Amino acid sequence: MAEDPTQLLTLAQQGDAAAARALTPIVYEELRRLAAKYLGGGGAPVTLQPTVLVHEAFIRLIGQDQDAFAGRTHFYAVAAVAMRHVLIDHVRARNRAKRGGGWKEVTLSGVPGADTAAPVDPLVLEEALEQLAQLDERAARGVVLRFFGGLNDVEIAEQLGVSERTVRNDWSMARAWLRCRIGEDPPAL
Repeated sequence: MAEDPTQLLTLAQQGDAAAARALTPIVYEELRRLAAKYLGGGGAPVTLQPTVLVHEAFIRLIGQDQDAFAGRTHFYAVAAVAMRHVLIDHVRARNRAKRGGGWKEVTLSGVPGADTAAPVDPLVLEEALEQLAQLDERAARGVVLRFFGGLNDVEIAEQLGVSERTVRNDWSMARAWLRCRIGEDPPAL
């Protein structure tokens, strides 16, 4: 069986159970590391375990209608979006009155060099990202790839089809805009 994650994922999407089994250990640890960062790594009580986040995202990845992934970076970019949606869906479900309400604080520690970030309500962040996307979709996608995907400037530039300089400029603008919008100044932004 092939060891290329993108080829294995394509086969898994086509119903190849052996490919799905072979793919899991290859990408699991990286996705779990990213998930642990999203969930804050401690401090606030954890309501969604990194393992659950990874499993839910993985199910969404395999269930997608997409024929194939263009490569490793593309896979992790799509995984980032899937984990973002799982996390937001989880928080929204917890906030429903019939489920007891309350929200789980996460930090923006997915950003390099920001391990001590202040907690940010994921729904506030999601709303801010949606508003940013209305103003500058590329910048919002860059934020998602950086935070949820753990991608660096080179990888983000590759995914967005722009230069690294453009990625850095978009990040500067998006970071400042999000700081103003969220109303806080978390170190991670």
